[in-house]
Amino acid sequence: MSEYRHIVRKWVKPEDLNQHGALFGGRLLQWVDEEAAIVAVTQLGTIDVVTRHMSAIDFVSRADRGDLLELEYRVVRFGRTSVVLGCRVENAVTGQEVLTLSEIVFVAVDADGNPVAHGRTTTTPGTERLRG
Repeated sequence: MSEYRHIVRKWVKPEDLNQHGALFGGRLLQWVDEEAAIVAVTQLGTIDVVTRHMSAIDFVSRADRGDLLELEYRVVRFGRTSVVLGCRVENAVTGQEVLTLSEIVFVAVDADGNPVAHGRTTTTPGTERLRG
């Protein structure tokens, strides 16, 4: 599989903080899942995808207000109806890893929510599959 990387950056703002003044874990997972869905859509060429599974979640360091986070995605593998992504979140200010998910699984589905084969086996760098 070719080396595919997708990077998005997020500022940690006051509305993203928990009661301890750190980034709320649920907010980070929202960011991770939303951007992962965008990657899955561009790779599979359909907006009809659902999150099926996320590997163990282990927050290894905190992020504070004003920190800049980098969420880096890669395609781990394609299945018949799925695409498996990996995601590493790093604090660009401190250089520390915040979170790594070894697997985020998305499944292509039909109008009834049933898995459907997508026919993809290689990565693409752009959005051309959505227009094809």
